[in-house]
Amino acid sequence: MQTKNKMFDDLSQLMTNAMGVAQGAKDEAQTAMSSLMERWLADRDLVTREEFDAVRAMAQKAREENEVLAARIAALEGKKKK
Repeated sequence: MQTKNKMFDDLSQLMTNAMGVAQGAKDEAQTAMSSLMERWLADRDLVTREEFDAVRAMAQKAREENEVLAARIAALEGKKKK
């Protein structure tokens, strides 16, 4: 009876160790894939979403300022013709 318990304990320990190894391999694979993707994206000179949004906001502000300036120029040209 005691031999069976020892066998089950050994089997249980083996399975626990195997799960630990599998978890470690999974974590290592995720880290490697993440690193690979970051390098791939960096090599393509892509921008981050934050950078894109910042440039988009700057462009919108520039458009609005251009509209205001165009209206002022039109107003000044209208006064000039009178």
